[in-house]
Formats: sequence, C-alpha cells, structure tokens
Amino acid sequence: MTNGRLCLVALCSLLILCTFISSSQSVSCCLRYTPHPPPCHRIRTFSVQTIGASCDINAIIFHRKNNRLVCADPKSTETLERLGCLKRRRQTQMAKKQKTQH
Repeated sequence: MTNGRLCLVALCSLLILCTFISSSQSVSCCLRYTPHPPPCHRIRTFSVQTIGASCDINAIIFHRKNNRLVCADPKSTETLERLGCLKRRRQTQMAKKQKTQH
C-alpha cells in the first residue's frame, strides 16, 4: 500500500510541477508601439511579429545595439524608412564582402 501511495504522490507532484512550469513560460510580444523608432545607426537587426495566439498586434521589432527591443508600427513611414536603411546597410556590407573575396 505504501508503494501505491508513494507513486500517487509522485504523480501528483509531477502534474503540479508541469502545470506550474507551463504557466510560467510567457511569450514575449509587443503590446504597443514606440512613438518613434530608433535611428538606423543604433539598430542591429529586426524581426517581424504577426498577430497570433499570444500576440495581439503586428509589429516590427528593432533589435538595438544595446540589446534592447523596440516595437514599431509596420505601417509607419518612420518604420519603413528604418527598414530601407537596414536593407541598404546590408547591401553595402555584402558588396564589401564580395570585394574582399575576389
């Protein structure tokens, strides 16, 4: 009988632990937009957030050089300008890399 109780207690403890772990994991989402995105020279890269089960808004997430994240409206003119700047920067870096390889 003690083995059965021990198994039951272990199983209940495991279920409680699994419930706690899964509820404590949160998905990081942008909940609102920053009024003005950072200047291009301070942005390292970006990612795209789409509306889903845990995120309520579409957003461009700028990853700053200081490891901070900035949420920007994907329809904003300022956001589109920053994305263009990042694209040009990437093209310049790729052109430099190609020159050094030849």
